[in-house]
Amino acid sequence: MRRRILKMMIASVVAVGVMFGVPSTIIAWDWFSTQAHQDLAQRLKRVSEHVLAEESEGRSVRLTHLDLEDFRLLLPSNGRLTLTYSQPSATRPGGVELQRKQIGNHFTGPAVSESVNLATGADLTMSIPREDVRPKQLLAVAVLALAVLAAVGGGAMVAVVTARRLSEPLTHVAQRAEAMARGDFSADWPEYGIDELDRVTTALAEANAEIALRLEREGEIVGDVSHQLRSRLTAVHLRLDELTLHDDPTVVTEAEAGMEQVERLADELDEMVAVSRADSRARCGIDVRSVAGTLVHDLRPAFEARGRRLVMIVSDDVRDTYGRPGRLREALSVLIDNALVHGDGACTVSLAGLPSAEMMRITVADSGDGVADDIASDIFRRGFSGGSRSGYGLSLARALVEADGGRLDLVSRRPAIFAIVAPVLPSTETPAGVVRRGPVPHR
Repeated sequence: MRRRILKMMIASVVAVGVMFGVPSTIIAWDWFSTQAHQDLAQRLKRVSEHVLAEESEGRSVRLTHLDLEDFRLLLPSNGRLTLTYSQPSATRPGGVELQRKQIGNHFTGPAVSESVNLATGADLTMSIPREDVRPKQLLAVAVLALAVLAAVGGGAMVAVVTARRLSEPLTHVAQRAEAMARGDFSADWPEYGIDELDRVTTALAEANAEIALRLEREGEIVGDVSHQLRSRLTAVHLRLDELTLHDDPTVVTEAEAGMEQVERLADELDEMVAVSRADSRARCGIDVRSVAGTLVHDLRPAFEARGRRLVMIVSDDVRDTYGRPGRLREALSVLIDNALVHGDGACTVSLAGLPSAEMMRITVADSGDGVADDIASDIFRRGFSGGSRSGYGLSLARALVEADGGRLDLVSRRPAIFAIVAPVLPSTETPAGVVRRGPVPHR
């Protein structure tokens, strides 16, 4: 921004300098030429006044006897005085011929001249070389050019100072906003003495305080919820641990399986809490085969209990996706769970790559009646529910996917097919950043 302001102000100063400098130069050039003509005219006027004064006193002045040497003191330096008059021709009877008298510098080339008429057919001309006027004209042009350059230089300095005073506060505000976007809410928002900018910083300061307060409250809520869930999971774990002492081997087997799921749920809870407190920009590679395979493995018994099948199809071009841990898994879990509750027949989870777009496509399809036309446009709206659920599942799933730069859409109403398109892991990422998870419990 500083560069744009500087360029605009300097361009304005240069334009003003040109607008005033060029006409001033032309005027100064003509002024010296006019002064030279006026000086010659004044000198000729004095000569003509002398001749008229002689005639007024009764002493008629014959031009043929006019001595130009009497006027030598009136000649300028390097000047020339020429008297041109006509008289009867000695060679042509009845004719006339021009005679010329001249004193001063006999020069050739362009001249600055002024003439006065002394009598009929008699002219007195005073001239100086044009080169005598040029040095003064060039000096005036040089002085004006220096003045314009000095004005432009001064304007450029003022432009630099002004651009700095305007851009530095804006740069500081931009840096402070970037810090706030990174989660730094500790720095203050100062005032700069610029009304419009101070109003912006005041609004950002209020937003900064509100965001910091909300984050603090959310952190407290997350801590309270995690504490309560850990307490309940611990209690469930103790009850299941008691069941492992039962005499019935079947009960012991189910209790151990339940304890394993409780432990996995506790690990997932710890991971989600850690992610909520970590840098919101922390993204890494996620093994989508492992995530989808784990969900299919955990939810297959629920489908089989209803006489349905849950299968997964993986193409050869599947790559790791790129995002934050847990978000893709939660969104995919919502889709499979909806297929279990609202769908019918076999449920198919398909994984395929989109090489041309550097994206991954994950679809969840079932063979049920699909989504009714009258609710198809509202199923992703927060709070909308087509059944007995809360209405936040699909809206939350879409928000999680879009937060990582992906997209969740209903691509077919009958049968219902939901598709997640997620960005793949950039080639610059190291394999060490890939997240691979074990089986997770169904929520």
